[in-house]
Amino acid sequence: MDEGDAAVVSRVEQDDTACAVTGLARRSTALVRAAGKSKTIADDQDAAADIDTWIGQARTCDAPAIATFASGLDADIAAVRSTLTEPWSSGQAEGQINRLKLIKRQCYGRAGLDLLKRRMVLAA
Repeated sequence: MDEGDAAVVSRVEQDDTACAVTGLARRSTALVRAAGKSKTIADDQDAAADIDTWIGQARTCDAPAIATFASGLDADIAAVRSTLTEPWSSGQAEGQINRLKLIKRQCYGRAGLDLLKRRMVLAA
């Protein structure tokens, strides 16, 4: 960060809630970055095991949006753990689905299935 950005961050972090939110955000970023790559986070704990600690801290945060987000993660903790431990990603499939939906939106109301099929083949 340059001096101006660093000054803004330090000023925002003077607020206790903002400081807690930035700490939680940095910690969640570290958890996700460590996931699926056989890495460990800074304190050598497994990311999937550390998610419980993160959720507990986030639930007690003064920011309602963070607490609600943590409750949502806790409600589907099995999927969250799987995401943090499995080495593969669904990103490739999601990208193809996004491309298909974009082409469908562009063709909406203009043509039928034949044009959609042709555009999908040409786009590949």
